[in-house]
Amino acid sequence: VRLEESGGGSVQSGGSLRLSCVASGYTYSTYCRGWFRQAPGKEREEVAGIGGDGDISYAESVKGRFTIPQDNSKTTLWLQMNDLKPEDTAMYYCARCLGGYEYNIWGQGTQVTVSS
Repeated sequence: VRLEESGGGSVQSGGSLRLSCVASGYTYSTYCRGWFRQAPGKEREEVAGIGGDGDISYAESVKGRFTIPQDNSKTTLWLQMNDLKPEDTAMYYCARCLGGYEYNIWGQGTQVTVSS
């Protein structure tokens, strides 16, 4: 399985971006999917995720601003990011849990930069 993110870029504070993650290869037995981010000097954090039961969860820092649209297909995962803030600046990664409930497939990431 290969994951490829796109949609990152540079925006001003208050702007929006829509990230996409396309999966190729064997995508069956996917138990969860999600978005993570990592800023320089900081640990990677989970931004949003879809569990095996279909429930979507969000980090407190992005609730009300980021959403995973309900029109996701089995091979594409989106992340709609609104009202972006400088602290959202990070490399964003999508990931999948394949064959279990731990994230074990990762994309290469797409950079998001928000200026004030």
